[in-house]
Amino acid sequence: MALKRMDNVGIVVEDLETTIDFFSELGLELEGRATIEGKWAGRITGLGDQHVEIAMMRTPDGQNRLELSRFVRPPVISDHRNAPVNSLGYLRAMFTVDDIDETLEKLHTRGAQLVGEVVQYKEVYRLCYIRGPEGLLIGLAQELS
Repeated sequence: MALKRMDNVGIVVEDLETTIDFFSELGLELEGRATIEGKWAGRITGLGDQHVEIAMMRTPDGQNRLELSRFVRPPVISDHRNAPVNSLGYLRAMFTVDDIDETLEKLHTRGAQLVGEVVQYKEVYRLCYIRGPEGLLIGLAQELS
């Protein structure tokens, strides 16, 4: 057995349009949208008869995808959006950007809030965490070399 690739990371949201706009502003491209519904899909997720609206966002290099999902049925049962970075489970996605300051300025107009501060790690990276739409935790990294 050999792993071939990672296809995508999924994030469940309430406001699909706002989240698509936010990640588009960050630089991801909307690859497509679909509605997934029925018992066949619920057999995969274990949720039974489900109805989900999804948007697939692609990174500019075409190598990675972010699947944004809005559940119509069944309803969302828990909310981890404002959990701190040391919480258990999947928590954030990290993106490398050309200019962290410019990116923060652009995303601030979409409601992004800096979590702590922008810090420099040696002569390698500038890093920060932001809260995006719906409190999603997103890491930003700027390579310095």
